[in-house]
Amino acid sequence: CEVRPGPEFLTRSYLFYTNRLFKALQFYYWDPSCREPSYSLVIKGKLRLRQASWITRGATEADYHLHKVGIVFHSPRAMREVASWINQTSGEGCRGFLPPGRSWAPGALYEVLSAKTERDCTAALGFAMHELSLVRVERHFQPLLQPQQSGSRLVEELYLGDIHTDWGERLHYRPTGYQRPMQSALHHVHPCPACGIVSRADEHHPPILPARAALPMRLSGSWVSARCEVRPAVLFLTRLFTFHGNNHTWEGRYYHYSDPLCRQPTFTIYASGHYTQGMPSSKVRGGTELAFKVTQARVTPMDQVTVAMLNSSAAGSCGLAGSWSAGLEQDITATNGCLALGIKLPHTEYELFKTEQDTQERSLLYIGERPTDGSSPDSPEKRPTSYQAPLIQCAAAPEEFSNYISLKYVGRKDANGIEALKPLPVAFLLFIALLFLRWD
Repeated sequence: CEVRPGPEFLTRSYLFYTNRLFKALQFYYWDPSCREPSYSLVIKGKLRLRQASWITRGATEADYHLHKVGIVFHSPRAMREVASWINQTSGEGCRGFLPPGRSWAPGALYEVLSAKTERDCTAALGFAMHELSLVRVERHFQPLLQPQQSGSRLVEELYLGDIHTDWGERLHYRPTGYQRPMQSALHHVHPCPACGIVSRADEHHPPILPARAALPMRLSGSWVSARCEVRPAVLFLTRLFTFHGNNHTWEGRYYHYSDPLCRQPTFTIYASGHYTQGMPSSKVRGGTELAFKVTQARVTPMDQVTVAMLNSSAAGSCGLAGSWSAGLEQDITATNGCLALGIKLPHTEYELFKTEQDTQERSLLYIGERPTDGSSPDSPEKRPTSYQAPLIQCAAAPEEFSNYISLKYVGRKDANGIEALKPLPVAFLLFIALLFLRWD
C-alpha cells in the first residue's frame, strides 16, 4: 500500500504494450492498509521513450500522451466527495460532471478525461501522470529462500518519477527522483502477497490487501538503507540511523554519492541530537509524529570537487576555512553548520515515522519524505504526509555499516558480471503483461 503526499493511499497496476500503448490502473483507498477502496482510475495513453536523462543519471526520459481517463466509485461517499471536488474546482466543461442527487451506480465508469472531446476534469483529483516522464528498469537476482534450494530468481523493478510533496506543484512538476519501485508481475521479489492480488484486480474489483497487525513504535537500535536511494535534485545516498530509547538521543550518517549505484562517494555527514516522545499522527493514520533536534554535525569530504567547494566557502560558514582534505572528518558544530551544504545548527525537524514488518519478518522503519523543493520540515505545518524508502533494522555493529551499505546492497553484478543497475531495457515494454483489460 503506497502513501503519497496529502496523504493519499493507493495501489497501482500498469500494463505496457509493444505498440507503445499503455493501460494504468490506480486504486485509491480511505485507509493506509489499502483495505477500504474509495475509487479507481483507468488511464489509457501512449508512451514514447526518448533518451538517457541528463539530469538524473541512470534514468530514461519519456513523453506520454493521455487518451482517456475513467473513474469508478466504490461507495456513495466516494462519489459525493469526488463530484464535489470536480464541480467546485474545475472549469465550465466539468461543473456538471455529476448532477446533484445522482445516485451511486456500482461498477459504472465515468469519463473524467478525453483527448477526443478535449475534456479534462482530473485537476480536482490532483491527478497527473508526469511519473511516466522519468523511468528506469532495474534487474537483479534474488537468492532462493528455502534452505533446500540453491540458485536465484530474476527480479525486475520499475522505477517511475517522484510525486511532488506540495499538492499545488504536482500538476506541473517534472520529476528528478523516483517513487518506490513497482514489481514485475512475471519477475517479482518473493514472497510478495500483494503482487498477485494487485495484478489480478481491475477497476471494478480493486485489490484488498491482507490485514496487518499494528506495530508499536520501537525506534531503539540501528536502521540502514536497503539500497542506493535517489532523491529529487539529483541526490544519491544511503542512510544509517541509531536510536537510543533510554535517553531519546539519536545519531545518523548520510553517505552521499555522485552516481545511482552509490559507488562514487562525494561526502558523508554525521549528525546527532535528541528527539521527543512520539504522538499518533492526526493526518496520516498509522504514522507517529516526532520532533528531532540536531545539535552536532561533522562532515567528511570524499572527492576533490567537494574539497574544493568547502575550501572556497566563506570563513566561519563551514568549519575551519581552507583546512578541508579528502577523507578527513571535520566538526562543523562551532560554525553553526555548513552553509555550502545547507546544514544549519542547532536545528529542529518535525517528522513522521512508521514501523512495519515485511514478508520476511524484517523490521522496517519509514521516515517522512523530504520536501521536493529541498527545504527542511522545520515547522509543524511542513511535517511530511508521506514516507521515504524504508530502512531495515540491523544487528551488525554500527562501525561495519559503511562497508555493509556500499558493498553488500548496491552495485551487484549478475551472473554475466554485468552491473545489476541498468539503463532501460526492452523488457520495459512487456512489463506486467499478465492480462488484457479492455475498456470500450
